[in-house]
Amino acid sequence: MAAASSTAAAPIEQRVAAVERVLEGRARGTGLSVDGMVAHVEENFVPENGARVVARAWTDPAFRERLLRDGKAAVEELGIRFPAHHRQLVVLENTPAVHNVIVCTLCSCTALAVIGLPPDWYKDFEYRARVVREARTVLREMGCDLPEGVEIRVWDTTADTRYMVLPERPAHTAGWAEEKLASVVTRDSLIGVERL
Repeated sequence: MAAASSTAAAPIEQRVAAVERVLEGRARGTGLSVDGMVAHVEENFVPENGARVVARAWTDPAFRERLLRDGKAAVEELGIRFPAHHRQLVVLENTPAVHNVIVCTLCSCTALAVIGLPPDWYKDFEYRARVVREARTVLREMGCDLPEGVEIRVWDTTADTRYMVLPERPAHTAGWAEEKLASVVTRDSLIGVERL
């Protein structure tokens, strides 16, 4: 049996700095940097992208069909690009009878290109553990109180497959233009913890 190491781990600040040095070293000459990548994510991977997708699906039945059949290809029609490791986007349509909610039980993965960076509560172990066991209770605690007759489906993100919820279109938005429709779509509705 190997003896346990008595060496204590370096403080988190030192470990982060070491990882940044390695990443910067590998990026040298490529035009990439840690700060540049962070800026790229914060500027390009935002929930407003998902709101545009939803608004188009609400107003264009042919696009909606393509979105539900091959989410990634349909989203890319709008000029929204995914990170290379996001191989598949499955779009889950909410209906009066079925409500979808997504989670990543392993970590905190989302469909970054259309949902943006995950909110803090999404990364929390409590949400990740409880929503798969007691979805109705968790949703109610988050302000999404669904009638008992509505079926709740919980979808767990994987390394290859990311999910986005297509919320139900609010009845009061009939006749609205896409841009105005997009303004009512929230990141939480794209995850499935809010009804519009």
